[in-house]
Amino acid sequence: MSNTANGILTITDEAAPASRVRDYVDLLKPRVMSLVVFTGLIGVMIAPGHIHPLTATFAVLAIALGSGAAGAINMWYERDLDAVMERTRNRPLPAGRVAPDDALGLGVLLSIFSVALMAVATNFVAAALLSAAILFYVFIYTIWLKRRTPQNIVIGGAAGAFPPMIGWAAVTGDVSAVGVALFLLVFLWTPPHFWALALYRSDDYRRAGVPMLPVVAGPRETKRQMLIYTLVLLPVALAPTLLGSVGWLYGSVALVFSLAFVGYAISVWRTADDETAHGAARRMFRFSLLYLAALFAALPLDLVAGRILAG
Repeated sequence: MSNTANGILTITDEAAPASRVRDYVDLLKPRVMSLVVFTGLIGVMIAPGHIHPLTATFAVLAIALGSGAAGAINMWYERDLDAVMERTRNRPLPAGRVAPDDALGLGVLLSIFSVALMAVATNFVAAALLSAAILFYVFIYTIWLKRRTPQNIVIGGAAGAFPPMIGWAAVTGDVSAVGVALFLLVFLWTPPHFWALALYRSDDYRRAGVPMLPVVAGPRETKRQMLIYTLVLLPVALAPTLLGSVGWLYGSVALVFSLAFVGYAISVWRTADDETAHGAARRMFRFSLLYLAALFAALPLDLVAGRILAG
């Protein structure tokens, strides 16, 4: 509940706890976490072998907590950058709603707990991969690459590519060619996805001094590399079908959506390097989210369809 006195908005004690919980949830980057949880869950669902539903739940929970832990530490380290960027300046740390030490402590504790949970609930291979994903995101991407190189999102994207491979390993206890293919799918999807965002948010990154590719190399080079990545992504997206793990239901979805992704990249490439490019880049960014969701959703649907036809 809120009330106004002398023109100043105040939050009552009754409303404050809910607001505080929301701030701590925001530290975990729930939007990023939702994508990580989704791809990790698909990895669990399509892996060969049997896993108890409760064990699968713990595995996905561990992936979610690991993602949130890395997000909280990322926000703690980048609070100075977030304070000067329009889209991030209202985050809990730059806005002063959460203390930096609290954010760091939450991130560290969740990191330890998530890896321990994965090890106890599933196996040490999955736990090691989860640990590697957290460490990679924090130390390689956030601390080392983000402020130093325009290739930050290319290399750093590996952290976000781990979840489907972690989910696969939680069931099988190993990493197969299909697990690697799913890793590469997310890894190669990440640069054109984030560079589309960076094209129409380049002023934000320039103001913060972050060397994103559009800021350092300009829009034209960024568009060229986006197109290259979508072309390379196409055969990788088909790899689960070509490897025989799933059938052509998934393969058809992957082919159609990958060709469409290339089409969006061509549209961005052909747009002038000024304000008119922003609309095309926004559309490609939004489609990139649909692209990854559609491909990963098609994987278990293909397996279900195959079992129905076989039965």
